[in-house]
Amino acid sequence: MNVLSPSRRVVVIGGVAGGASCAARLRRLDEFADITIVERGPDVSFANCGLPYHIGGEIRDRDALSIQTPASLQAMLNLRVLALTEATHIDRNARTVTVKSVKTGEERLLPYDQLVLAPGAAPLRPPLPGIEHPQILSLRSLEDMDRIKLALHHISSVLVIGAGFIGLEMAEQLAHLKKKVHLVELQPQILPLLDAEMVRPMENELRRHHVDLRLGQAVASFSAEPDNHVTAVLSNGERLTVGAVILSIGVRPESALAKQAGLALTPRGHVVVSEYMQTSDPLIYAVGDVCATPDPLSGGVSNVPLGGPANRQGRTCADHMVRGPSALPYPGSIGTAIVRVFHLAAGITGLSEKRLRELARPYRSTTVTGSSHASYYPGSQKITLKVLWDPETGRVLGAQSYGGDGVDKRLDVLATALRGKLTIDDLVHLEMSYAPPFGSAKDIVNIAGFAATNQRDGLLHNVDTVPDGALLLDVRATATATQEPMAGATNIPLPLLRKQLASLDPNQVVVTVCNFGKTGYFAARVLAQHRYTALTLTGGVHGHPELLKHKDDDAS
Repeated sequence: MNVLSPSRRVVVIGGVAGGASCAARLRRLDEFADITIVERGPDVSFANCGLPYHIGGEIRDRDALSIQTPASLQAMLNLRVLALTEATHIDRNARTVTVKSVKTGEERLLPYDQLVLAPGAAPLRPPLPGIEHPQILSLRSLEDMDRIKLALHHISSVLVIGAGFIGLEMAEQLAHLKKKVHLVELQPQILPLLDAEMVRPMENELRRHHVDLRLGQAVASFSAEPDNHVTAVLSNGERLTVGAVILSIGVRPESALAKQAGLALTPRGHVVVSEYMQTSDPLIYAVGDVCATPDPLSGGVSNVPLGGPANRQGRTCADHMVRGPSALPYPGSIGTAIVRVFHLAAGITGLSEKRLRELARPYRSTTVTGSSHASYYPGSQKITLKVLWDPETGRVLGAQSYGGDGVDKRLDVLATALRGKLTIDDLVHLEMSYAPPFGSAKDIVNIAGFAATNQRDGLLHNVDTVPDGALLLDVRATATATQEPMAGATNIPLPLLRKQLASLDPNQVVVTVCNFGKTGYFAARVLAQHRYTALTLTGGVHGHPELLKHKDDDAS
């Protein structure tokens, strides 16, 4: 192994996940390197993903979010931490970084042999009229968190702008604090990274907890009101007056320093890096939210602003500094993320259906619903899983899931399947841990494999909408169909179907529907083998609650 000489100087700009993990790994590999971390804020290593949960009170101890202090990092890793210090200029020829004290403005030069850029990303703050109101806040740091907590003390209502992962976490936590929460999202759905049908239950969960959800709306301007309140004017003309506004509309990479240094950037401003996290200058590395890495699924590049990728990129960077090309390269990010909203969770890994359409890439979709563990064991909850796969090779391209307990476990399995380039045939025979409190003999991941291979083999023909002129055949039990009737449906329970085939028109397309899709598939197999054209409605009533007749329908 090539060990750095004692005079080798490494400067890391930015701490938190990427920068701090790089410095820590580098010290473990090289006891003699001169390592300096430059951090603009007072906190060099903290759990930024936990910030919303301290605001809401689930994480009570603020100190629990401070993973390391500048003093503890210096003591443990024998490195130099310059907190409250901003890097302002890179001289690539002289190999120096100009840094400035945030408090005094004093400048000095730091020489480097290798430089790491880990400044992260800043919350977007659009140039809207009134945006400078002091009660319009964003969340990135511990200081931001403290400001939000202070702002919440004497107010009863909050507007959250943006219904992505952070926006949803904030809305949930604010609701826990008994605040009136308005949630505005420009797109016609929450969680725009996911496909629309996979987030509908989450939207209903928000409304059930009295979150005022405004979809397909933007904020046009803000104006100040008495008592330090602020009014947001929406694109449809509505006005919302609240005690505070929290911006959660995305982030932009903090790449101004990289641009000044002449490093290659993507059109969106992310620093371009190699598989070893090197920029266009091989002596300068970039990790975390500021950089774009290869996307192994689309063939392009992607940025996944999460702590997991940033930590692993920091490790890759440090390994390459010491070990050169023998280091393990960073394979790119596939985008695995999850969020909890009250009693439901939803997440994604890999490509969505929307993204596949944008890429004009052939795909097929399979959606199934199953139990988090054996249904006969107490506490079982429903999970819906959507798997996208290549129709030619069967390779898994992406997955999404929502439900109660166990969504994370299934997403992690599918993320591993994506990394391993597994196919729907592999999903059929994956061996999942099973005991009644933990899983089912046929896990929902296996069930997704069963359904997908049935689709490929022509045994299952599923549809997302009922075609015009088709017969909607409700194969649920009579008691269920009576209690929860479907508009325009004919009810023939599955056990009676074979005896009542003669009542069906053999020339009419039949769409079978049940609670979750499984019984509907069984019915469609019976019909198909009796030469009926039979389709199955994806997800059953669970996936299409709009089919159910409301109690006031008859009264009207």
